[in-house]
Amino acid sequence: MPVEKVLLAQPRGFCAGVEMAIKALSWMVRVFEPPVYCYHEIVHNRLVVDRFRELGVVFVDDVDDVPAGAPLMLSAHGSAPEVVAAARDHDRFVVNAVCPLVTKVHHEAKVRAGKGFTVLYVGHRGHDEASGTLAVAPESIRLVEHEDDLATVLPTVDDPSKVALLAQTTLSMHDWEGIMDRARDAFPELWTAARNDLCFATTNRQAALQAIAVEADAIVVIGSANSSNTLALAKVATAAGCPTVLRIDGPDELDAAALGAARVVGVTAGASAPEDLVQAVIARLAPTEGVVPVHVTEEDEYFPPPRELRDLMATLDLAAPVLFGGSAPELAGGGAFTDDRRVDASGVLAG
Repeated sequence: MPVEKVLLAQPRGFCAGVEMAIKALSWMVRVFEPPVYCYHEIVHNRLVVDRFRELGVVFVDDVDDVPAGAPLMLSAHGSAPEVVAAARDHDRFVVNAVCPLVTKVHHEAKVRAGKGFTVLYVGHRGHDEASGTLAVAPESIRLVEHEDDLATVLPTVDDPSKVALLAQTTLSMHDWEGIMDRARDAFPELWTAARNDLCFATTNRQAALQAIAVEADAIVVIGSANSSNTLALAKVATAAGCPTVLRIDGPDELDAAALGAARVVGVTAGASAPEDLVQAVIARLAPTEGVVPVHVTEEDEYFPPPRELRDLMATLDLAAPVLFGGSAPELAGGGAFTDDRRVDASGVLAG
């Protein structure tokens, strides 16, 4: 059956942290001779990582694999303190592209642990963001993946009056709320951050998806299988009652048969999926009655480039014609390097 209508979630796709990280790595690829190294995947999206590999980026899981003096980027998910320290050895040019929201959680964990708190951290075991946060204060932090884990974790708390609750920024609202309620019942003095640890972009994308999931016969979530926020979107769509939910990396994985008789298909994308993939999926769906954007909120959050790049970018604007034989706008993908805010990461990546 042909698809009649696509309901397009807004917001969707790249968040401010991913925008920052992808543009920063793009600038490094333009400036440095290959290879440019990156500790862990810059973001959890297979197609984005593949594009950077084609441009000469080498992704490593151990900073000791990075040669002395080489340019090295640390991923958006955040790194353990000892990894950051080791990365700066041997005269490497290191750019830490950690999302500021992850940095906030690291800071909260360090401060609470320093004050003698036991920190309950809600996250996925083995996820890069969770691994980096747990390493901030390993003696004080307890990982909680599921509500059932609390039965094992809660008896390890020494002082019930000093318990804090933090979370991986990319979880679904459902993952966070149940654990928080049970922890608060166990520890009435439970400390939580003044602002929810869940990333505003994650929350916004989930709210937009909920708005279309109740109207759609099927939902297509674009993003990779190792992307926590993408998997959270799929969970949200299922919890909202949508009968068919597909998670795909891109248009080549879209299975028309799996959509069955769906006439109205909702489309969204995880925070590390570029917009050109969204448009390619819509083109493959070919809705006969067009696309209906569904707005939930506007996002205008902007994270500037990592500080290690800022001085370099100002210099590049002046030196580009001499050093590289081209203008700064040409090298920066359409604008000056220091005009970063006006440059779109999806466009830079596609170009």
